[in-house]
Amino acid sequence: MKKNIHPIERAVRVILGLGLMSMMFWGPSSYWFALGVVPIFTGLSGWCPPYQLLGISTCPKS
Repeated sequence: MKKNIHPIERAVRVILGLGLMSMMFWGPSSYWFALGVVPIFTGLSGWCPPYQLLGISTCPKS
């Protein structure tokens, strides 16, 4: 799994994921908060499967 997400995008994904997960405590009573797991995982790992399938990489060139 080669990293294909820019560090700033990774931080944004984690923040958005945590925001979705917080719906568990203050939002409507449903399982939509579980969607927050996906951006948290991709943000922490730095790898996005759809990006790889489409050949996209937002990582800076080294």
